[in-house]
Amino acid sequence: MAKSPDAGQLSTAAVKELVDASFRECCALLAETNDEQLIFDFFTCICTPAERNDIGKRWLLVKELDRGTPQRDIASRFGMSLCKITRGSRELNKPNSAFQKMLERLVTLQRDR
Repeated sequence: MAKSPDAGQLSTAAVKELVDASFRECCALLAETNDEQLIFDFFTCICTPAERNDIGKRWLLVKELDRGTPQRDIASRFGMSLCKITRGSRELNKPNSAFQKMLERLVTLQRDR
């Protein structure tokens, strides 16, 4: 297990650096497993029900945007803010979008199941 920093107040920049490194570490660990149940259990442990709901809704909105569902329809059907949906739309339309790459993986996963 990695060593914790010494006790005491850390600067905002130091905390940000540690948090970013920790987040990247989580991503690396998730990338190394193909155990769907383990990943589900991990998210269940690390996220509150509200946080898991938010992640699920955000992925849902990405899929709906990709299907061409109008933003206002997504907002009214799923109780989401237009700001979140607009952000999702911008991210989806960026060159080399991680959303597009994950949607492509989803198509492959669904095809292979």
